[in-house]
Amino acid sequence: MSNTSTNEAQYFDLHTTGVGYLNRIREVKPRKGKPFMAVTVSALKGSTDSAEYTRIDCNVVGEEADKLIRRCQQAVEAEKKVLVGFRIGDIWTDPFTYQKGPKQGQPGAALKGRLLYLGWIKVDGEMVYQAEPVSPASNQQKQTA
Repeated sequence: MSNTSTNEAQYFDLHTTGVGYLNRIREVKPRKGKPFMAVTVSALKGSTDSAEYTRIDCNVVGEEADKLIRRCQQAVEAEKKVLVGFRIGDIWTDPFTYQKGPKQGQPGAALKGRLLYLGWIKVDGEMVYQAEPVSPASNQQKQTA
């Protein structure tokens, strides 16, 4: 058995999947680098009778996710309820200090991540997008290719 090494980068993935509402869709134009889409996902958790929300500010990653978020922007701006099935990668906390309001001067933290995938989208309860199901065989081929 020969010992061969590859120069292929390897990563540990931390993915969070769930259901949530889209808010604050915007294009971010940094001073350096190219512009990118960002969105806040209000992820649902807990009992369906009294669900709680966890806000996650996300950079939109990937061509397909970017295209779908742009399709949702008008509905979100019109204050329609845009519910999605999502996958967010590499969540981290971003500490900050409140600059104004009743919590001025107090520490806070925001959850941030990378929006990788939307499995489906509903606008005001109507299904407007459903991703193609991925078979285990085709998923395996993508991983080994």
